[in-house]
Amino acid sequence: MRLNEKTLPAVVFAILYILTFPAAVAHGADTFKSVDAPGDLSTLEQQVLSELNLARTHPRQYASHLLELRKHFKDRNLHRSGNVIIETREGVSAVDEAVRFLRSAKPLSPLKRSEGMSRGAGDHVREQGPAGMTGHDSADGKKPWDRVSRYGKWQRIIGENISYGSDDAGMVVMGLIIDDGVPDRGHRKNIFNPEFRVAGVACGPHAIYGTMCVMIFAGGFLEN
Repeated sequence: MRLNEKTLPAVVFAILYILTFPAAVAHGADTFKSVDAPGDLSTLEQQVLSELNLARTHPRQYASHLLELRKHFKDRNLHRSGNVIIETREGVSAVDEAVRFLRSAKPLSPLKRSEGMSRGAGDHVREQGPAGMTGHDSADGKKPWDRVSRYGKWQRIIGENISYGSDDAGMVVMGLIIDDGVPDRGHRKNIFNPEFRVAGVACGPHAIYGTMCVMIFAGGFLEN
């Protein structure tokens, strides 16, 4: 999902279901700490932000991670450890297209972490996770920009990616970059949008998909 501050029309939905079935995952003690303590990022949240920045700052090198993932595809199914099979829509063709994109992409500056935006992302995790909800809208109809506006003022442009189903930062970000089944590759566009300079990240347990991570991007953010 992306919104321009001056023109409030077209919104790109960027939700990714990494797994097509619930996953039972064991989590470390501080994996989801920031859901209740928004001042600090949990281990997973730190890893997701670092992974996003690795892809942004070194896109050509990051392509090697996708090529390694490609080795585990059989037809349209991705085979992971523990006999986990992830059914995709496009198979290796989406991976190959993402690799071509990364090899031609220009390096971007890393995203700076925003505490206020992370708190806004955490609000969404707290609401959706226990209820097994999905989507960008809150139960009361509020949008991502409404949630972060509780904690400051976003500048110029704002967008949001949400992933459901993985507690592995690499899989979260690679899945967003591959963007299987998303015709306009909206998740990828958000990650590699040069107008985005700051980000907030929050992850937590999800009643249906096991784990969810919310990533909010903006051109800038003035903290309250």
